[in-house]
Amino acid sequence: MDSFKRMALFAQVVQHGSLSAAARALGMSTSAVSQQLRALERDAGVPLLHRSTRRLALTDVGSRYYAACARLLDAAGEAQAELSAAREAPSGELRLSAPLGMADHIGPALGAWLREHPQLRVHLYFEDGWTDLLQARIDVALRFGQLPDSDWMAQRIGSLQRWPCAAPSWLQAHDMPDDPLQVPAGEWLGLPQMPGLAWRHSRSGEERLVPAHPRIVSQNQPAVRQLCTSGLGVAVLTCVDVAPLLDSGALLRLLPEWEVPPLPVWAVTPHRQTQPAKVKQAIGLLQAYLARVPGGNGAEAQDRERGG
Repeated sequence: MDSFKRMALFAQVVQHGSLSAAARALGMSTSAVSQQLRALERDAGVPLLHRSTRRLALTDVGSRYYAACARLLDAAGEAQAELSAAREAPSGELRLSAPLGMADHIGPALGAWLREHPQLRVHLYFEDGWTDLLQARIDVALRFGQLPDSDWMAQRIGSLQRWPCAAPSWLQAHDMPDDPLQVPAGEWLGLPQMPGLAWRHSRSGEERLVPAHPRIVSQNQPAVRQLCTSGLGVAVLTCVDVAPLLDSGALLRLLPEWEVPPLPVWAVTPHRQTQPAKVKQAIGLLQAYLARVPGGNGAEAQDRERGG
């Protein structure tokens, strides 16, 4: 085995965290991987890993050497991605992560495309938490709002308007507000990260910072919508969450002359220059869908190295 293959093997061992996991990924036996590591350290003349029965740990020189090996592995991955991206038709498996509230929208966004490409398989992950994208081998994840720092690439594919809504039963017990400050602080429903909202009057430009201490908090947006529909308070919901409920009269939109900042929507992918056709096309279709929905905007696109 030449030095480049040993460098790639060493990087795989570090990334997988054990000899056995790396051996499975490489299609080798654990003993063969161990033998190649010993040969690499013998040729290097310094130890690269501290081994125990439970874990591996990089030595100081091993840490610096791994950084160079990882760059080599990334370059090889980009070369392979170039070949994959050259395919005209998407194929293989697309692993897509999205919040639970988007479960009703993936079909309308991607349905026609999936029918055109029956060879493409899709694995959908719907959850409101922050999935470990690397561990779950996610190809693209839809994320909303502010993103934490990470090594993944986030492309802004649009935004969604947010509308304050309440059920008719809530309005029977409360006056229709003309100003967001007229909503009692304890009558808000929301997400844990909702300490308050910045409001702006669409005609006068007047601004309000409305402190909100939600009476009921949930990290699950569909749950907040259901609580709102049950008449338990006022919630600021995205346009895609409430459009059918507004049409049916199950919810009513409040404060139509007041606006809150739209919610940014991001497509988060592994940090690399070239994406396979299945990923690029899926992102484009999701962006086009956001541009079609009432209150959505899919025209703005901006890349940055953030995600999660």
